[in-house]
Amino acid sequence: MIRTDGRSNNQLRPVTITPNAQPYAEGSVIIETGQTRVLCAVSVEERVPQFLRGIGKGWVTAEYAMLPRSTLTRTPRESRTRGRTHEIQRLIGRSLRAIVDMEKLGERTLTVDCDVLQADGGTRTAAITGSYIALHQACANLVKHGIIKEMPIRTAVAATSVGIIQSEVILDLCYEEDFAAEVDFNIVMTGDGDFVEVQGTAEGEPFSQQSLDEVLKAAKEGIGELLEIQRDTIRGLSDA
Repeated sequence: MIRTDGRSNNQLRPVTITPNAQPYAEGSVIIETGQTRVLCAVSVEERVPQFLRGIGKGWVTAEYAMLPRSTLTRTPRESRTRGRTHEIQRLIGRSLRAIVDMEKLGERTLTVDCDVLQADGGTRTAAITGSYIALHQACANLVKHGIIKEMPIRTAVAATSVGIIQSEVILDLCYEEDFAAEVDFNIVMTGDGDFVEVQGTAEGEPFSQQSLDEVLKAAKEGIGELLEIQRDTIRGLSDA
């Protein structure tokens, strides 16, 4: 099959990460994956949820929203968090907590706000990939100012989507491809090569073990590229 933007099946969309997108945030980036653009910003609060008070552990959580004109037609602002939004927020939060040592963080909460500026598929995976850099920046600033003793982040985390269209495994789906996919996955992996989450659904016919193996292989290679982009971005922040 020929992809809508001419990419090969195992090729990511162009990725651009711009740090310090919001100067007042403790860490922030805008991540662009093709036409998808997400603003990720971290806020640090010197408190934790009730269930963590007094035990010396911190917390990392996330909020996610799509701006009204991030899509072709206006998306109304949510007065209540809808099911899809709640699911994505939980996914981002789980992905980030999987790589953070909460004891080293101390009794403070890091909230990552992910706002979709433009949506063309893969907003949740872009949010995870961008949030890691914003989180790393915020934690580095906490260490720099002596608020915590050492870096609480154990490893990196990144995510991508993979789909099956016309029996072919396709990496990093744009909106049109996501809409057409017979099977679609969102996959989150750490810098150590471990899986945090594998979300996969067949829209019609079920998929085979062989197809699943091919999907995971494509995801691992794509996420490997994203991890390298993250490392280059963080290196640039350290050198600045």
